Amino acid sequence: MIKNLQVNQRLLDDVLLISIMAVLAGCGLIYEYLLSHYAGRVIGAIESAIYTMIGIMIVSMGVGSFVARKVKCAFTGFAWLELIIALIGCSAIVVISSAIAAVQLLPQIIAQTFNLPPDSLPQGGFIQTLYYITHYSPYVVGAILGLFIGMEIPLIARIREHVHRQHLVHNAGTIYGADYIGAGIGAAIWITIMLSLEINLSASLTATANLIAGVIFWFRYKQYIRHKNLLIVGHFLASLVVMMIFNFGGQWSKQFNNLLYLDEVAYQQQTRFANVVVTERYLPQRAEPILSLYLNGRLQFSATDEHIYHKFLVYPAMASSARNERVLIIGGGDGLGLREVLKWQPKHVTLMDLDQELVAIFKEPESKVPPYLAQTINKLTERSLSDPRVEIIYADAFNGIDQLISESRHYDTVIVDLPDPSHPDLNKLYSKTFYQKIRQIISNDGVMVVQSTSPFHAKRAFVSIKKTVAAAQWSHVEQYHHNVPTFGQWGWTIASLNGKSPRARLRQVKHLHSFEDWLTPSLIQASFEFSQGFYQVQESVEVNELGSFTLYHYHQNAWEHQQGLNSTLYQNE
Repeated sequence: MIKNLQVNQRLLDDVLLISIMAVLAGCGLIYEYLLSHYAGRVIGAIESAIYTMIGIMIVSMGVGSFVARKVKCAFTGFAWLELIIALIGCSAIVVISSAIAAVQLLPQIIAQTFNLPPDSLPQGGFIQTLYYITHYSPYVVGAILGLFIGMEIPLIARIREHVHRQHLVHNAGTIYGADYIGAGIGAAIWITIMLSLEINLSASLTATANLIAGVIFWFRYKQYIRHKNLLIVGHFLASLVVMMIFNFGGQWSKQFNNLLYLDEVAYQQQTRFANVVVTERYLPQRAEPILSLYLNGRLQFSATDEHIYHKFLVYPAMASSARNERVLIIGGGDGLGLREVLKWQPKHVTLMDLDQELVAIFKEPESKVPPYLAQTINKLTERSLSDPRVEIIYADAFNGIDQLISESRHYDTVIVDLPDPSHPDLNKLYSKTFYQKIRQIISNDGVMVVQSTSPFHAKRAFVSIKKTVAAAQWSHVEQYHHNVPTFGQWGWTIASLNGKSPRARLRQVKHLHSFEDWLTPSLIQASFEFSQGFYQVQESVEVNELGSFTLYHYHQNAWEHQQGLNSTLYQNE
């Protein structure tokens, strides 16, 4: 009888320990994702930041497995470990944000203290060192957190053997099985729930699960834990920290973010696909604020000059297409390109965008943002997304095109207004296969235009887009460019299947519609001119095949080069 009770108790202990391990594995993975995405916002290169963070944390977890050998009492070490991980995981974003904000403010504080002129703010030396330390601090926090997470499996393995009072042959397999399954569940929770939550809210919820697991462990094994009363006080204090971050973390982050952007943050939302930030700047001569949109830390438009970008995106394609009755816009969820298309009086416009929550901000701002901001957004978009001629399809464009093909749809003009190929997932939307798909839905005398990044900052990427479209068997492929002050020199690729080339068609356009009072046919013609020798690199530039990530690497290398150049210039100033 006693023996059966002992067996049942050990079985219950086993279920408890394996369950705790699974919960902690899920929490660990979510912490990893949280820090990865935040590092991308701070550093700017989201894809590189995510991969770097994951690599750093995996290595740190390996080191943690070795460090766990130094812990004498597995029960005490494990109990304290969960408290430490919960505290670091919950507070990491707030701590990093505050450190970055402090360094951003430091030059102004020094200047005010010593009465320095506004154009003499200290920027080099110690200030620059602090900037780099805080800029890359997410990696440091990730390494520390990974070290502690890596100690969990060895400690809980020792605890299981202590509970069973024998060496367990399959101990490692059981623990790692629970770890992998728990991590998989954590990934599912991240994708389905936490990815769309404010980042501090996600961190506090994850830390809550961490603390609950720690408290359950404390109650069951407190007789083995040293300083158990001090530990429960620590859990109580940690719970207070978690509650504060749960309630105020988002507000604190917004205040800190004001220092990371050029202007004041007016609205912020984490959708399933992007961190959306809308900033505003007030100028004396303007009644409304100047809005800017950032997705994952990267500027998408500024109201000061977005009209330049969107007119050059839309007008050459609309003016050179034989008809403008049916238009397809791929991307452009902010409705600004659509605004320009609707001026050409099409009968039907299909807009295909992946992020329904982003589109909702610009389609129905009254339900998303403060009233004054909603009014400004509506004035900017001219309520284009609510126009009865507009059909919105929420889908990944690569697969969404297949739906249009299956429905035998055809369009006179196709406008591809996607973000730069700065992520492997976006690379396929600039591939030869994607442009071949578009060929199947465009009219024989129709025109396609593609947002093609900067010919100055990412020349090889720009040229690669042209070669890729040509490789997809478009008969005429040309490129043009113009200066957009917010972005610098920017470029587009325009293509047609039959008849004259788009540029030849545009030569026949003597004037644009009466609604246009800024862009002229002559300015459009001039935008097709490039400097002598610009396309000399064309022979060495490769076509972006599906799965090759050629364009992604061109764009990434160009961006990293620019970052290094900018950093050098900054240090020399």
